Formats: sequence, C-alpha cells, structure tokens
Amino acid sequence: MKLLVAFLALLLPLQAFEIPSNSKQAIVGIAKDWNSSHVTLQIYEKSGNTWKPVTQSWQGRLGKKGLAWGRGIHPTITKPYFKRESDWRAPAGVFWVGKPYGAYGTHASIKKHRSLDYTQVTTRDLWVEDSSSPYYNRHLRIDHEPSSKWEKKAQMRQNDYPHSLKLYISHNTATSKQKAVPNGGSAIFFHIWRRDGKAPTAGCTTMHETQLRNLIARLDPNKNPVYILLPQAEYTKYKSVWKLP
Repeated sequence: MKLLVAFLALLLPLQAFEIPSNSKQAIVGIAKDWNSSHVTLQIYEKSGNTWKPVTQSWQGRLGKKGLAWGRGIHPTITKPYFKRESDWRAPAGVFWVGKPYGAYGTHASIKKHRSLDYTQVTTRDLWVEDSSSPYYNRHLRIDHEPSSKWEKKAQMRQNDYPHSLKLYISHNTATSKQKAVPNGGSAIFFHIWRRDGKAPTAGCTTMHETQLRNLIARLDPNKNPVYILLPQAEYTKYKSVWKLP
C-alpha cells in the first residue's frame, strides 16, 4: 500500500496530492526558510477530518545548510533545492516514519507502542551510504564481524551518544523491489542532537534525548505516521491543497 501511494504521488500534480487518508498521525516540522538549520516540531493526530495537536511544540536541528526537497510520498519538486548525498540539507516534504534503532540491550528501556518494531544495533548492523552500492540506503545485518573497508565504513554507530537512539525517516527508501535513487540522499533519521542543540546536522532531524524518547513513545504504527518537514512559506502554500495539519 505504501509503495503504491509513493508511486501515485510521482504521477499527480501538486494540487492533487494530499496526505494519505490512512494516515492518522503526523510529526510536523516547520523551519523559518530553506537555509535554516532550526526547526519547530509538534505531533498531530487526526479524528474524522480534523487534525489536532496532541503535544506541545519543541525545538530541533536540521542540516547545516538548511533543507532541500526530498524523495517521499509527496510529488517530485526540484526547486529551489533537491536533496543530494552529502549536501548538508535535510529532506523536505512528506515521508512515512519508519522504526527506531538503538544501542540499548532491552526493549524495556525504550517506551514504545507494542506494534512498533525496535532493532537493537549490534556490531554487525550496517547502513549503506555508498551510492554506487546495490545496498545503498539500506539496513543490513551481516553474518560476520565487519572486515572489509566498506563494511567497517557502513557500521551503524554504537559508541556515539547522538546515534544511540534513532528513528528512521523514509526518504529515498530502498525496498526489496526498488532501489534507492543513487546519490539521492541516505541514512536520514530523527536522533539525539549534539552539543545540547548547538550543532546542526548533515541532514537528519535532531532533538534532546527526552523529546526523542517521547516521540517514539507516542508513535502508533497502526495510525501510519508521516513526517511533514517544510519551510514556513511552503507549509502555508501547501497546507490546504495537501490537507496538512
């Protein structure tokens, strides 16, 4: 179903797209403009045809150079910026929210909905950011300790506090049936911010650990949550036609 929605989004004009009707939960991130590395976040839930905020807003950080249109379930838009690998911009648009990954040894340490899958990261867990690889932008768990150069480079960070807990944002997602677009951007997550929020990111959305834990605890996969990240002007422009919260 999610693959079909993503495919149809590529065919629809901007005016025809709207948040999928089966999505009842949304994380909304609003940045000042395309070049801002700061974002205000809030969770909304849909009752009937009405979106209502269910949390207070909180602050997060984005890419060092701001935002660029990403590859999600919204129509393809390439101006003024289109997300590329290592461009230091966070992908803007509408994206499905994936599952959390963490360095924690037991699920009990992470409060979450019982239906939300959680993966404990081991030394054998990789996330491939090499756009020339057939596994680009995919999570792999190999059956041996990493030994080759590419395996070691792709290891998910376990000893880096900001990456000790993260939540996947489905930008340019690779699936069993479809590869990620080469050089289209990879490994985009919500994760813990650096230097208490004083540092921007390479493209992820970061926040205080408490806020990230609260976000994960609130997520309900049965509500098909989406992440809506836009500059203020674009949010205002598309709010009514895309039926945004």
